Amino acid sequence: MRRGNWIRVVCAIAVLAGSTTLTARAAAGTPGATMDRDLMEIEVPKLEAFYAARKYTVTQVTEWYLDRIGRYDGTYRAMLHVDREGALRRAAEEDAEPRGTKHGRLWGVPVLIKANTSVKGLVTSAGWEGYLKSGEELVAPRDAAVVTQLRQAGAVILGQTNMPDFAASDTNLSTAGGRTGDAYDVRYSPGGSSGGTATGLAANFAVLGTGTDTANSIRQPAANNSLVGFLPTRGLTSIAGIQPLDWLRDNTGPLARDVTSAAIALEVMQAEDPLDKWTEGATKKAEARPYTGYLKKNALKGKRFGVPWFVLEGSPSVYGKEPDAPANHGAVSPETRAAFMKAVEQLKAAGATVVIDKEILPESFFVAVRSVNTRPYRREGVDNFLRDFGPPQYHSVAEYEKATGDKFPAYMIGGTKTGKDVMPQRLLESDPEAEANYYGPQRKALDQYEEARKRWKLDGFVYPALQIPTYDETVPGASKAGPYSETGWVNRIGVPAVSVPGGFYANGLPFGLEISGVRWRDGDLLGYAYAYEQATHNRRLPKLVEGARN
Repeated sequence: MRRGNWIRVVCAIAVLAGSTTLTARAAAGTPGATMDRDLMEIEVPKLEAFYAARKYTVTQVTEWYLDRIGRYDGTYRAMLHVDREGALRRAAEEDAEPRGTKHGRLWGVPVLIKANTSVKGLVTSAGWEGYLKSGEELVAPRDAAVVTQLRQAGAVILGQTNMPDFAASDTNLSTAGGRTGDAYDVRYSPGGSSGGTATGLAANFAVLGTGTDTANSIRQPAANNSLVGFLPTRGLTSIAGIQPLDWLRDNTGPLARDVTSAAIALEVMQAEDPLDKWTEGATKKAEARPYTGYLKKNALKGKRFGVPWFVLEGSPSVYGKEPDAPANHGAVSPETRAAFMKAVEQLKAAGATVVIDKEILPESFFVAVRSVNTRPYRREGVDNFLRDFGPPQYHSVAEYEKATGDKFPAYMIGGTKTGKDVMPQRLLESDPEAEANYYGPQRKALDQYEEARKRWKLDGFVYPALQIPTYDETVPGASKAGPYSETGWVNRIGVPAVSVPGGFYANGLPFGLEISGVRWRDGDLLGYAYAYEQATHNRRLPKLVEGARN
């Protein structure tokens, strides 16, 4: 759709923003109304209970979600590909299992998969039209590691969600699938790069979804859609089978509408994998499962959290040197500061102490963490992915270019989006400068993080998931109001973080509270998020506008 036509469409949709998320059949009181009430916003344990009571079959539940996608996704465009046939086949297989069969933790649970994550037999487009070139499509020869884990647990995969090309954007516009709109107002950006998954879950297109996160790509869209987005400790989940943006910073984790479902999904996704060296020894390093055991309403009582000063006040050293530097050097906007301070009061009411001091992760920490240089190794990550999960006709960047006659985007292999400043590519383990580029700066930044946490006797850090509210993409230049989200420092040091619904702005768009924790203590972090969720119940349903998929 041409941009001008799209703007006219979303402006017309905005007039209809009062429509309800309940289906027409529910309003009419037909038999489907019971399913609408039962399945809307459902958590994994409740769905398990329905199956145990034989109230619904897996096929019925799967069809209900496919029906919602069909009726609403023409408006929101969260889905890049709907695998209706595969989902219903899987549902029928599970329904045919003999009574008494032992089921996995996600048996019969509908799940959305981000389009950069390999699903056997489907095209792993990563949002890029280059992987959809006729006759040269990147058809996944096997499942990514996390997809294997989900399938083994009984999940029903409904399809792949839209994402910006290679996950390289703060919004959700792709050459493969166009633009995804936010579930709370389609004119606004859902955030990137897991925006398709986020909008889909907020719209109740599935129970769970997967996201990937290089700089903020799980947490930012979760915040913009009033969801829980969990970024695990790097190495807790495998990124094998996921088209990388930057494999040394990439991570994968779950998105959900509630912390309980996210905890169950993380428990399933966690696994050691020989194709991802960072997962080696993860089972011993991680906290004991099940993660639902950490979910207690009093988990915040007596806990202490610090607020990173650079997040609140910005970074003149970093942003002041850029010609298009954001206002206030990337500090939080007044609206975001007000929403965050309200969330701080909610944390305190739940029993936590929140410390705000200019010495807690000041600008010098931000400068240090930004010195972690992974760009010289980007091509290695892409080559490794294509080697193990590429189609028969190409297993490296060079082979892709030879097979298709097209060039791979420069920013994926050491350059930038402008085509300038191309950085020579190297292999991490054989590069004599790897210590200076990557390992050394990462250790230094992680040490600063841990030193601050221990000196101030903190259990973690709290801050806004975005420095500014999400923006109306129908307004030219609106995205230049700020850095949007500057939480990629978490990825550079490998600590876990979670975005949890923190309330709403005056315009009805969601605010997300983010909490970062201690490496390998993901269960504790889930507990903090759960206690906050249960104390506030900040999430509310978006009001959707129907629009059938083409």
